Amino acid sequence: MTAIHVVLGAAVIAANALAGGWGGVAWLRRSPSVVFWYLLRAAQVFVVVEVVLGLILLARDRTAPDDLHFVYGIGPLVVTLVSEAMRVGAVQRELTDVDDLEALDRREQAQVARRVVLREMGVMTVGALLIVTLALRAAFA
Repeated sequence: MTAIHVVLGAAVIAANALAGGWGGVAWLRRSPSVVFWYLLRAAQVFVVVEVVLGLILLARDRTAPDDLHFVYGIGPLVVTLVSEAMRVGAVQRELTDVDDLEALDRREQAQVARRVVLREMGVMTVGALLIVTLALRAAFA
């Protein structure tokens, strides 16, 4: 089971690096990406499975490699949850200047939607890249 934990840890790093890289390039190009969201969700699944497996291993063995491994191992789950919460705030900030979205013409609605998606992608990209750094630290703790 420890070998699976190591492989999943590598998958967490790789999946979040791919999602973060893809999201970063798309965000810099100001080009919303559907693929980014699939990569991000897959990376989040890896995080959840890895944390659950790590907790199972901890419960079975009662010993973690060290306390830092435990902290940096749980960190990606916390970052995932906080990033999702920050998405809501990002959308609200983008919509503060819009009094009535439905009153806007179709072109203006599309522009608002594009800004919202780009802001969400920015938040989630930063989260994915932070997860990479935390997972790398956990791997070497």
